Amino acid sequence: MPDKKFIRLPEVMALTGCKRTFIYQKIQDGDFPKQVKIGVSGCAWVLDEIESWMDARIAERDAKI
Repeated sequence: MPDKKFIRLPEVMALTGCKRTFIYQKIQDGDFPKQVKIGVSGCAWVLDEIESWMDARIAERDAKI
């Protein structure tokens, strides 16, 4: 199993260019990776899952060309 890296919301926002509201709405819609609970009140995302989500958006764009 490859090493996994957790990233927090500010890094998710920086990587994707998406705002907080968009991210949480897409999670509710089932269209964005869900966060992982990493403590009592902390959560993070798996970097590989965010990168896969971005790759899928690029693939969707390229399929329409």
